[in-house]
Amino acid sequence: MGKYGELAKEVVKNVGGKENVISLTHCITRLRFKLKDESKANDDVLKNMSGVVTVMKSGGQYQVVIGNHVPEVYADVMPLLGLEEGGADQEEGTEKGSLFNRAIDIISGIFQPILGIMAACGMVKGLNALFVALGLYTDTCGGYLILNAIGDGLFNFMPLFLGYTAAKKFKLKPMIGLVIGAIMCYPTVQNSTLSAGGEALYTLFAGTMFESAVYTDFFGIPLIAMDYTGTVIPVIFVVYFASKCEKFFSKFVPDLVKFFFVPMLTLFVAIPVGFLLIGPLATFGSTIIAEVVMGVRNFSPMLAGTIVGLTWQILVIFGLHWGFIPVYINNIMTNGYDNVMMPFFACTFATSAVVLAIFFKTKDRQMKEMALPNFISGVFGVTEPAIYGILLPLKKPFIISCIAGGIGGGFYGAFNFRKFMMGGMGIFEFPAMIEPDGSMGNLIVAVAGVAITMIIAFTATMFLYKDPEIREKTSAKPAEEKKDVYALRRVEIASPMKGEVKKLSDVRDEAFASGVLGKGVAILPDEEKVYAPADGEITALFPTLHALGIKTADGAELLIHIGMDTVQLNGEGFEAYVKEGDQVKKGQLLISFDKDVIKGKGYCLETPVLITNSDDFLEIIEPEPGRIMPGETLLKALK
Repeated sequence: MGKYGELAKEVVKNVGGKENVISLTHCITRLRFKLKDESKANDDVLKNMSGVVTVMKSGGQYQVVIGNHVPEVYADVMPLLGLEEGGADQEEGTEKGSLFNRAIDIISGIFQPILGIMAACGMVKGLNALFVALGLYTDTCGGYLILNAIGDGLFNFMPLFLGYTAAKKFKLKPMIGLVIGAIMCYPTVQNSTLSAGGEALYTLFAGTMFESAVYTDFFGIPLIAMDYTGTVIPVIFVVYFASKCEKFFSKFVPDLVKFFFVPMLTLFVAIPVGFLLIGPLATFGSTIIAEVVMGVRNFSPMLAGTIVGLTWQILVIFGLHWGFIPVYINNIMTNGYDNVMMPFFACTFATSAVVLAIFFKTKDRQMKEMALPNFISGVFGVTEPAIYGILLPLKKPFIISCIAGGIGGGFYGAFNFRKFMMGGMGIFEFPAMIEPDGSMGNLIVAVAGVAITMIIAFTATMFLYKDPEIREKTSAKPAEEKKDVYALRRVEIASPMKGEVKKLSDVRDEAFASGVLGKGVAILPDEEKVYAPADGEITALFPTLHALGIKTADGAELLIHIGMDTVQLNGEGFEAYVKEGDQVKKGQLLISFDKDVIKGKGYCLETPVLITNSDDFLEIIEPEPGRIMPGETLLKALK
């Protein structure tokens, strides 16, 4: 129990006890309970309790206003309720928003923890291939083997890493997710049970596109061969299914044996279902896509190339690109070349060019730090870090890269672009594009396609990508202020947004209007951007992005709260360009928001801007109601 342990006990007691609480979340100033019966809560006791500012009821929530230290109080309350951090309410929140946005959130959440190491491994792999190509050492020496292991280790055992991160995303115990990934890469399963090394017992779906050899079974149920090492989607789906199994079994298994029986039952059900159903469905989905592309290619090679180039990165995201691999290998082995899958080659460089353009255009230090290594990794043929870490979260650059890849793919399809041997990634694939007789025509097509794709992708990004920085600066300059005759230190806080200034006492929320959370004003925004009102540090950024705290270089502690009760949007309509702990400069774009989404959900846009440590100052001077622009002086504090 932390330093707010006694307060936590009293709060729980006076909201009706643990049994009366359905769920608990918190925003930047208040605990937000969902109670079974609000009449059981002691409103007057809570309001008069030391450490509690007030109590409010809104949107089906019982809100206990604490102040800036609410995270610490929340941490002490949660164990008393027997809830895990980010419990029921957060999970419920993930069901909101469009299907596309939820999918993006899931994918980004799963891949974000391993993006840096993915980029690092990709760069090592590319450099290793480059050094061999330059003749610095051979691909049989020990140094090459060790560096290649660094480059390939993560990618070969991807299910282990994704099993862990997916488990955290789906609220399954992370170690169970890690074990699921390990089982899917288990050598005996991959090299014996599901391998094509022996004679098949029989063949399923013979004569169809789903024809599958079966080498073993699971108590009479056929296991369709599939190598899960290096795959993405199967383990994520298995972990998701396992998370549901764990919740189901937790309801029935007695607490005395729950510690080991729930994981055992979860694995006992989830793994067979994964091998028997989820893996084969992923394989069949990939096969359908490959067959469709082959049919289109027979009709129009250029159209087929466009489709491959346009959709390749989407297929990579969902792991369905594996359906092209058997076609690719078969073509090279039987025809001596592949021209079906190879239009995807343009996508590698479309991704790289988009990331390079972002590197040159952005002023954001963190984005630059991500962009350069992801560009290098992409040129070396590893685009996943760029896709998951930059393009997909930003959306528009991802669309640009897909379109540019489609144009390059169409070019390759029209000129019958081919690859004559397996091996290599990115720029290291070029030698495999030299025709067997030594002629360079096909290699020229390869280089031309890369040039066309990169020029289109780079140019489009430079024109269409909006750098997350302030773009509209007011030409009006604040009037020159007279020096304070008493030589008091004056701290000035600029307006973080364009809009209409209102008195804080006029806002709808009692906690803000009363001034107990700090002195300041409210702004009814005209635009959908929040800028830094002063140089300082981001001390708090709530996960739903509706509010943030800043400590300025002059010692003022600020709270900017976008709208009223907007925490319930669970981040829908908000986008942040900073994170907690970042140092920011006055005028830097911090958050953007969608007014239509907020108003459409029935929430008020009044945005309090408070100095929460106003007691540290002799006086807070507030402006008269009226219009204001970003950067103009909003508040003055004397100390």
